[in-house]
Amino acid sequence: MKRLVVLFMLVIAAVPVRAETPTILVFGDSISAGYGLANAEQGWVGLLRAKLKDLGYGYQVINASVSGETTAGGLARLPRALALHHPQLVVIELGGNDGLRALPIDQMRANLSKMVDLSVGAGARVLLLGMRIPPNYGPELTEQFRLAFADVAHAKSVSLVPFLLADVALAPNLMQSDGIHPNEFGQPKLLANVWQELKPLLRK
Repeated sequence: MKRLVVLFMLVIAAVPVRAETPTILVFGDSISAGYGLANAEQGWVGLLRAKLKDLGYGYQVINASVSGETTAGGLARLPRALALHHPQLVVIELGGNDGLRALPIDQMRANLSKMVDLSVGAGARVLLLGMRIPPNYGPELTEQFRLAFADVAHAKSVSLVPFLLADVALAPNLMQSDGIHPNEFGQPKLLANVWQELKPLLRK
């Protein structure tokens, strides 16, 4: 009888375990959290989730974005999120609040670099989403801010969307009244901007 039990256990152990659903972790601020939208699924992350399903990609999308988040806050939260979700792909959309609060760009760059390192160290591919700050911050600061994302992407050899709000930020009909957050009509364009760089990172 004992031999039968042992044999049964060995057979069960030999049966392949179905792989966990691969995960995309979106780690951002209010732009990705769907701030101001009637339904969060109207946001670009919700639209991404639907697009992946429609195209037959087997990914689940975890939106760990928090309104008001800075790169420092994101860096503090990221280790737990990586341990909890074990993502295959991490999309980092942070830095906008650093810029609006005029926080040091060097520190923002360092925080982004550490987040990339943590993600890669956890076995994930990384897509970095670049942001811009309004021109009233001055030409020198706005250019330094813009270049910080490219600097991190180049130094860490990760993919980059140069500006998430490209063709949206200056279109009043695609923006909410605060002039900072895209409305529901701008969200498909955000997804299109992300998709160009995200698609090559996906596995079917």
